[in-house]
Amino acid sequence: MDEIRIFVDPPGEHIKEELEARGWSQRDLAYVLGMAEPQLNAILSGRTRITPDMARALGDAFDVPAEFFANLQKQFDLSRAKEPDPAVKTRATLQAVYPIREMIRRGWLEESDPTLLELQVRRFFEARSLSDVPKFGNDESVPAFAAKRTHYDDDAAADIAWLFRVRQLAKRIDVADYNEEKLRDAVIRLRRLITDPEAICDVPEILASTGVRFVVVEWLPGMKVDGVCTWIDDASPVIGISTLHDRLDNFWFVIRHEIEHVLCGHGKARAILDNLEDAEANNATNVKSEEDIANAAAAGFAIPTPKMDDFFARKEPFISERDVIGFAARMEVHPAIVVGQIQHRRKASNPRTAFAFLRKYQIPIRKFITAKAVTDGWGTIAHADL
Repeated sequence: MDEIRIFVDPPGEHIKEELEARGWSQRDLAYVLGMAEPQLNAILSGRTRITPDMARALGDAFDVPAEFFANLQKQFDLSRAKEPDPAVKTRATLQAVYPIREMIRRGWLEESDPTLLELQVRRFFEARSLSDVPKFGNDESVPAFAAKRTHYDDDAAADIAWLFRVRQLAKRIDVADYNEEKLRDAVIRLRRLITDPEAICDVPEILASTGVRFVVVEWLPGMKVDGVCTWIDDASPVIGISTLHDRLDNFWFVIRHEIEHVLCGHGKARAILDNLEDAEANNATNVKSEEDIANAAAAGFAIPTPKMDDFFARKEPFISERDVIGFAARMEVHPAIVVGQIQHRRKASNPRTAFAFLRKYQIPIRKFITAKAVTDGWGTIAHADL
């Protein structure tokens, strides 16, 4: 709501009224205050501000609270203050909901005047007006692309901003028409890459050959999302990952999880944001069945679940490095996959039974993931038109 500027008299006008009411001259007041008459004239004319000390002296002189004169000066100062830059209010409104400053720093938006900044935000969130932007509008204003719960207001603003950055970058990727049969065949091809971390760099090309767009976007501060399944115009699937947990086992679980969402047609009406480290985060009633389906597919992708259960039951709690390497060889996976499965089960049972040798297999693999993928973050800004 626009403020109406009201003209406010200088404090000196109120002092003159007090003098008239008492029959005092300016010289009389100067005498009472113990100051030179020219100094008092400067206050009465508004050339000199009423300081806190002077407010207290005037209060004693006229037998009123000092706050009366202090407030007169405050109101007069505010009435003369310059109109603030309109960008201040716009930036405050946007920053109160989304991490706009961080989005500008990351190159997702450009610093600009209020009108252009608001336009960029609307385009970024694929909205016709600011009220249609998630978290600015009501439930009905966000019919599509809402997150896994009932509407976007249930999700952290950072998660939503990250999702739309994934969508923004995915739109500039040229892929063939999506083919479900090809994607099912690709799952078999992807499974063959599990023994070699460097082979991860082939994932974007394999997915693209099936019509799936693959994007890697660095997470925003406070974000908890590992991956997302979303669609462009309900016809072209998109898989986005954050590499929030930079580990080989986590990568393959996330990828297979999101692929299953795509194969099942999940995420068309509402994008599915997945926090796979926190099971409770994905347990909303309207998506629990979808998450159960995707989790089951991902859990048995690298190692069949019954075989992993049997290995863990026989070897725990004294699992040796030799056990891990031998089992990995039999399952034709990298040892890091076995280590990830062990650590996942231990979190659910006894987290204190960890061994130092397990940690050395939790190798970082982000550099392999981003080698050929459309990547945004870690010092790199992917180009996208707003």
